[in-house]
Amino acid sequence: MSEERLMSKKKPAYPVNKELDGYLANYNRKIEIPIFYDDLLRFSGSVVVYNSNDEDTLWIRVYYSEFDRQEIDDSLKKVYSILHSDGSENINQYLNVDAVDFCTFGNSKPFRIKIRNILNDNFTYFYIKKTDASRIYGLELEHMLSPYNLNFLVYKDTLIEEHIAGIPGDEFIRDMLPKCTEPEKSQLAKEFVKFNERCMIRLLGDMRAYNYVIVPTHDFDHVVYKIRAIDFDQQCFEGKLKVYRPQFFKENYQMVELVRAKLLRDSVDQYKLEERSIVAKRILSSGNRIKKLRAICKKDIISTNENIETLREQILELTQDMDFKKCNTMGEVLDLALNFVRRNYEDVSMKQIIEQNIKMP
Repeated sequence: MSEERLMSKKKPAYPVNKELDGYLANYNRKIEIPIFYDDLLRFSGSVVVYNSNDEDTLWIRVYYSEFDRQEIDDSLKKVYSILHSDGSENINQYLNVDAVDFCTFGNSKPFRIKIRNILNDNFTYFYIKKTDASRIYGLELEHMLSPYNLNFLVYKDTLIEEHIAGIPGDEFIRDMLPKCTEPEKSQLAKEFVKFNERCMIRLLGDMRAYNYVIVPTHDFDHVVYKIRAIDFDQQCFEGKLKVYRPQFFKENYQMVELVRAKLLRDSVDQYKLEERSIVAKRILSSGNRIKKLRAICKKDIISTNENIETLREQILELTQDMDFKKCNTMGEVLDLALNFVRRNYEDVSMKQIIEQNIKMP
């Protein structure tokens, strides 16, 4: 566990270039919406949102003038319909905008919208943020390379993201981890190792405990825990490789200690290999989609020259792959990193076929 300061500068937002915009349109991520991020900034008042323990959540609940409120409510219902249904206004009569919250913490400063069905009181959330190219790359890579699909929309300078359900990592570590059984702690240790490996492979940074959620699923005789990223602001930006490894953030100290206590070194290596193999399979199965995204990312500017130089040197030291010295963009570093994982997986698989004299069809 390192105590060094891993991130020192605020990350800027990068514009969506013409090629990425065309990619989003091709895969139905770009759809015209009736409200923009800046429209929601016109609130006339706010109150602090506290949790059940009367602690400040760093969110404020915003209010709009009577003149703006009806238009904003109607537009937010329309966005919900586009995101979750067919985009028609037929369901609007059954929807109510219960709350619009604004986060004052972090890079993206999102709005969180709570939509409730008035017929049965079921509710859900979605988020409205400023568009950032690196965040979009992060969302798309999560969609293709993680076990989870993501639903989001982009239009001009506004990004709409669906809510990712789960228990915030910091709350889980503080309140629920001490109550877990020993087998559950072992399973959580395994999942943290795999999550750590997955973030490093696809260069998703800043996975401090409040930037991921723990998702419990009740199986017939036990509870299965999964770890899922919820913040994609730091995709392919920072220069230090440690930023892309959740184990080096002090907020994850208890999870790291759990790994040390519950897993042998051989088990850790096994789970890392499993995750690299799964990611390699997803790269292969994603076909042209991920090829197009990587080609666009290779030409895009989503980081600083200083960060690119630092990261390529650190990855070169880790992999001993001299091709990293030729990288001039973060997209090229990412592309080579994914190629490295895929190539090693294919080389090992071919070696096993040859050693076991298995005939290929």
